[in-house]
Amino acid sequence: MFLFYCNQSYRDAEEWLLTCDEICAALELKTVPDHSTLCRMFHHRSLGIVQKLFRRLTAMLTPCEGLIAGDSTGYRLSNASIYFLTRSGRKFRDWFCGAYAVGTDSQLILVARSAHGGSLNDTRFLNPLRNEARRYGDENWMFLADKGFDCRRIRERDLSPPIRRAGRLSGAKQRARIDLMDQARLDGVYGQRWKVETVHSVIKRKFGDTIRSRTLARQRCEPIFKAVLYNLHR
Repeated sequence: MFLFYCNQSYRDAEEWLLTCDEICAALELKTVPDHSTLCRMFHHRSLGIVQKLFRRLTAMLTPCEGLIAGDSTGYRLSNASIYFLTRSGRKFRDWFCGAYAVGTDSQLILVARSAHGGSLNDTRFLNPLRNEARRYGDENWMFLADKGFDCRRIRERDLSPPIRRAGRLSGAKQRARIDLMDQARLDGVYGQRWKVETVHSVIKRKFGDTIRSRTLARQRCEPIFKAVLYNLHR
């Protein structure tokens, strides 16, 4: 994980371990593994192992939240910048999504999900984020989300602005939700949603905004792995 955190190559990690006797002693390493061994070990991680690691770490931190904000962010599959892709005539067509539920008090990632890009809305993440985040919420917890989560599965205690169809609201439930959102904004409750955007910025600044793996199975792991690193960093 330190290798991924520092964005180092496997050879750099091997050289670093060779010069750090205290780290090797803490890890109980009798000999420093070869860089090829580090590569194989890192590539043997599966989505299930990473999810289990993330959940165990989050449970150890024992968060209890009244407001939980959810949102997704995209990770590029290329190291080339958007500016370079645009100038070279290549279009930004493919990406991976990392969807996170963040506690507004602790600013820890409570739930992490990943999916291949393609759909521009976040409705597919609503139930997984909300259902698993429930274990970290208090008795009156609320889920905060943007318009991308608006769908029929929105519940009474979900603060998500409804999407206007042709500039209009389609029913009484949506109009009631608009009134609820207006009050939540006045009370400063919905304004706490920006903290999930802050978490996205920290992840991309510290651990990169690209997916380094080349196989689909390992690409699915990276958004979750970034969440593990963020909670350790936090």
